[in-house]
Amino acid sequence: MATLLHLDSSLYPTEASASRAVTAAYRKAWEEQHPGGTVVYRDLAAAPLPHLEAPGFTAAFTAPDALTPEQQTAFAQRLELVEELEKADAVVIGAPMYNFTIPSTLKAWLDHVIIMGRTAGDESSLKGKPLTIVTSRGGSYAPGTPREGFDYVQNYLEAVLGTMFGMEVDFIVPELTMAPTNPSMKDLIPLYEASRDKALQEAADKAKAHATRLAA
Repeated sequence: MATLLHLDSSLYPTEASASRAVTAAYRKAWEEQHPGGTVVYRDLAAAPLPHLEAPGFTAAFTAPDALTPEQQTAFAQRLELVEELEKADAVVIGAPMYNFTIPSTLKAWLDHVIIMGRTAGDESSLKGKPLTIVTSRGGSYAPGTPREGFDYVQNYLEAVLGTMFGMEVDFIVPELTMAPTNPSMKDLIPLYEASRDKALQEAADKAKAHATRLAA
């Protein structure tokens, strides 16, 4: 049966998080298409991974029979995360913009799953796997806006997940999420609502498209 890997990294619960609401919409549509399928879920904010440390990093470049007990333990956790990613038929990630970039909890996950010669590189085990990234942000960083050059979310994730991993990356970008709570942005509420509704529909459409492709 089909397997979806679903990651969230927003600090806020679903009712207060734009990215969680959209990843939930993707997951709902996916489960409707795969009622007997499997969803592997990680809430990186509620259950953060430890930062990658030297034993886990060096283990990836050490012969298996030369690993220390500390390296073995650290690398076992990395392999668990890698295997979750490799076994998934599709992946959806909630990656809100915090201070112009991704949450540190998501960066920790990436540091664990980037293994040159396995997940990263010309022979990546993830090549062609469909990935939907929901990158919400409080304002707008779209082309032509004053802060266009401050978006270090999409370019970074495209470089790692698209270029290094060879995954098929699609971005969904709900913007202006602070409009309902920031008085200075009240005139932007209609644009926020339009962006939110578009994102929710895109999530459902992408999930259905990925499900259809798997069934073909």
